[in-house]
Amino acid sequence: MRAEDNQAEWLAFALRLATESGAILRETASVRPDVEVKSDRSFVTALDARIERRMREMLADRFPGHGIIGEEEAPTDLDADLVWVLDPIDGTAAFIAGLPVYGTLIALMREGEPILGVIDHPITGDRWIGVKGSPTTHNGRPCRTRSCGTLGNAIMSASNPDFFDEEEEPALDAMRAATAWRIWGGACMSFGLLASGRTDAAFDTRLKLWDFAPFRPIIEGAGGVITDWEGQPIDHRTGKRIMAAGDPARHREMLRLVEGAMKR
Repeated sequence: MRAEDNQAEWLAFALRLATESGAILRETASVRPDVEVKSDRSFVTALDARIERRMREMLADRFPGHGIIGEEEAPTDLDADLVWVLDPIDGTAAFIAGLPVYGTLIALMREGEPILGVIDHPITGDRWIGVKGSPTTHNGRPCRTRSCGTLGNAIMSASNPDFFDEEEEPALDAMRAATAWRIWGGACMSFGLLASGRTDAAFDTRLKLWDFAPFRPIIEGAGGVITDWEGQPIDHRTGKRIMAAGDPARHREMLRLVEGAMKR
């Protein structure tokens, strides 16, 4: 059986995972969570662990030969051809604060490349789905990025300006100066909105694989481009720095801008 023949099955199961996570998140949306601070000063709640544990149980039952990478537990079967990447609550700080931009991220990688991605926002009712070789959908309808004639007209998103270290600040400053407007703190929703043509660029750092793995099939399937800061496609080897643009020409412009800023 060809791998493509299994895509519908993998996607259906990814949506089951998202639905399960969303049901738990909606149950607890009005409850102030107990919070722990990790060694890297990021937040974690008991709900993160509960949701990931449930998704792992479902995956182990349905696809015991697949690998799993998640934010809250150690990875399993990393040498498998197919590896799921899970972020139970992307935007944990927003979740703690009660801002409804947090969501669940689910990706499936084949030989290290993300081929399926889901961004699910249960509180706002937004769900983006990307499958390699197919158009991206938002709430069941195809969506597209928008053209942008120049970065000077662009709306750029970034998770948090505090994420950028001293070495990276010149690149952020260059992107600030080049774009028309900045949106901060949108977490994974920012990348869904880029795929829907609501924003033009996304620029981030201090991320892990589970923070961005689903974005590649979603952004590419909507007509955009997403890479690391050196222009390499997103895969299991990608480091903490990523950038995306709805218009491929603007992505090339971003790469030139960042390269120049990082050399200073």
